[in-house]
Amino acid sequence: MDLKKLKEIVYQENLNLVKHDLVVLTWGNVSAVDRKKGIMVIKPSGVSYEKMKATDMVVVSLKTGKTINSHYRPSSDTPTHLELYRKFPHIGGIVHTHSPFATAFAQAGLDIVPLGTTHADTFYGAIPCIKKLSKQAIQKDYELNTGKAIVNAFKKLDYEAMPAALLQSHGPFAWGQNAHEAVKNAVTLEAVAKMAFITLRVNPKTPKIDQYLSDKHYQRKHGKNAYYGQK
Repeated sequence: MDLKKLKEIVYQENLNLVKHDLVVLTWGNVSAVDRKKGIMVIKPSGVSYEKMKATDMVVVSLKTGKTINSHYRPSSDTPTHLELYRKFPHIGGIVHTHSPFATAFAQAGLDIVPLGTTHADTFYGAIPCIKKLSKQAIQKDYELNTGKAIVNAFKKLDYEAMPAALLQSHGPFAWGQNAHEAVKNAVTLEAVAKMAFITLRVNPKTPKIDQYLSDKHYQRKHGKNAYYGQK
């Protein structure tokens, strides 16, 4: 893909975080990868959404992590994004936010258990809350170790069937086949977290969705015989 176009996509998807109320101030970031060129494009660190332009998006080497021809520093979460791209070969976009309801579950150290079909449509199973990093992991290579913690937690999980995770005491990450899908999954994650929060307030003993119903809703959108939407 043309670099100018990729920067424009990443820029627009970062603005979509604001549009969908997933971020405030300068929080959060979206990235996208061009694996053929070996590069990642990501939001610049600490630059407000109101002031940034498509040309401000930062290009980073997927192999070395070094910035390529940019007057801005990349997001401080860049090492996390790079680690996920390196270890999850089928993803093309990543989102990190501090959206309120998903972050509330992360701060509480709780998985988001599947309670209904809205959850099951996108996330196959409980959205995992990954245990907080050790003091040593935080003090040295914090962002890289955040990525490694996610990758390690997904050794027994399908990162394509579960395109999101929570970091205890931190917040949510989501990913997808491209930046647009990653943002869509982040929006869905926040909506599902809000529904779960409200449901558990209404009835703290609400059981998980029946597995056969969960399977049906996930597979009709994602399975080999998916039939949701238009061809």
